[in-house]
Amino acid sequence: MLLCDFHIHTKYSDGSVELRRTIDLFGQAGFDVIAITDHVVNGDNGIGKLAHRFRLSVRENNFDEYISNVRQEAERALDKYGMLVVPGVEISKNYLSSEKSAHILLIDIKEFISASWSFEKIFLAAKEQEALIIACHPHHMSDFSRETLFLWNNRDKYAKYIDAWEIANRDDVFNVISLKKYPYIANSDFHRARHLYSWKTLLNCEKSVESIKQCIRHNKGVAITLFRN
Repeated sequence: MLLCDFHIHTKYSDGSVELRRTIDLFGQAGFDVIAITDHVVNGDNGIGKLAHRFRLSVRENNFDEYISNVRQEAERALDKYGMLVVPGVEISKNYLSSEKSAHILLIDIKEFISASWSFEKIFLAAKEQEALIIACHPHHMSDFSRETLFLWNNRDKYAKYIDAWEIANRDDVFNVISLKKYPYIANSDFHRARHLYSWKTLLNCEKSVESIKQCIRHNKGVAITLFRN
């Protein structure tokens, strides 16, 4: 089984750890597959404008640099640790109301996708790039400051676009995902070194990007584990 984490932030957005050090933390801990998923925040309101001003978001003008650096680190990680690193982003539609807010992981992304676009445009653009689409922390959390309920509340409309839902995020577990029998994974939502110890995904598949995406989409050979020190 491959030990995986598909929700990791660095100093490219609001993480506290540099990209290279983040790779080393996961590599030294024995991970097989990770995805770097820094925030792409909507810039169409005051919250988003602040995120852009303080460089807490990957932006269109530094997206290519971000992807290039992740790919360079991926080569080093594979050589040094045998760890597969996949570039991604977390599309972050942030509003004052948790009912309007939604965060979406796009794994294996190649071209910039704006968080200010409509949901349909985001999903279709991701599908065109064959990126994996994950609804992250979709239900009530122990940290109420970052609840994002829009996708869950509108699941009848948007579930057809979503490849999997986070059934666990850091220390929270969302049993509603299990009850709906949606495809699932579990992630750390890594921002600080201590977040390494949290919920993770186990995959029974080959260590390749296409095999991993197929395994998650079909949701066969997928399990979750609580990774502790």
